[in-house]
Amino acid sequence: MKTLEDLKRLREKLQDETRLRHSSGTQIIIGMGTCGIAAGAREVMTAILDEIAKRNLQDVEVRQTGCIGMCEKEVLVDVVRPGEPRITYGKVKPAVVSKIIAEHVVNGRIVEELVVGKITRDR
Repeated sequence: MKTLEDLKRLREKLQDETRLRHSSGTQIIIGMGTCGIAAGAREVMTAILDEIAKRNLQDVEVRQTGCIGMCEKEVLVDVVRPGEPRITYGKVKPAVVSKIIAEHVVNGRIVEELVVGKITRDR
């Protein structure tokens, strides 16, 4: 960083990334406990943020959570679309992130082969 313009561009980029993590609408929740991180959660988080930025999705909140006791299924990623059940995807790798974003987050179609859990509000 050498100029004031470089600093302004960096600030805008960080504000965009922060907005991605705190917007309303669809939520994407990534298991970032020790077991999740060991299984590659940081890489999955990066892939999710990159895919959201690439698609310029504005109404998606990305959050982190700790271990929920399904360590053997890590990396766990939940997708919660407004008014729909919470879907938990397991053994998520960066290579399948674009499919989850395109099919479920954008088009509302659950990627059944990766689902390990489903929570409805009627429990």
